[in-house]
Amino acid sequence: MHRRDQVAANLAAVRARIERAGGDPGAITIVAVTKGQPAEACRAAVEAGLTVLGENRVQEALDKMDEVPGATWHLIGHLQTNKARHAGRFALVQSVDSVRLAEALAARGRTAALLEVNVAREPQKHGVAPEDAVATAAAVAGLVELRGLMGMGPASGDPRPAFAELRRLRDEAEQRLGRPLPVLSMGMSADLEAAVAEGSTMVRIGRALLGERGPHTA
Repeated sequence: MHRRDQVAANLAAVRARIERAGGDPGAITIVAVTKGQPAEACRAAVEAGLTVLGENRVQEALDKMDEVPGATWHLIGHLQTNKARHAGRFALVQSVDSVRLAEALAARGRTAALLEVNVAREPQKHGVAPEDAVATAAAVAGLVELRGLMGMGPASGDPRPAFAELRRLRDEAEQRLGRPLPVLSMGMSADLEAAVAEGSTMVRIGRALLGERGPHTA
């Protein structure tokens, strides 16, 4: 099977999972996570209808951008302040996790962003602490074009409580700011059903769409 056709079949399966979980596949943005995937796979994703691609590392994204026409790029991995100058290449930076980073982005121009919240409360994950999320959202909203919140489920166990908390924090941040924050980015290949059930508007899917990454990748 041609790679594009395989990705298209995988995309249909992901959309079916979203629908079974009670979501509207047409209303939930599917971000194809292309970390570790070659440009060929990225082009196949675009040809299959996946025009929003997500990268974890700035340099890997920059290396692929010119080779993959028709794609809209999101940065979904941790962004160091010294690489904020590259933020303008991304349609959305999903991983703003401090006022300091928001200030660095603001110094380079207006950036569309999500606030990353560590609702899993796991030390290996980035993101602001849940108890600081609403105040941080209010602070960064004056520096970047804040569109919503992003978070990851726990490494093990039921992810729904974490996703429910992220939705609640988003709602509280909306009340604090007095305006909508329409994007709730949560859910990956293994837990997208739980995320959709808790109100996700954007899922970040790698393996279920593009297969396993190559052995040479981290």
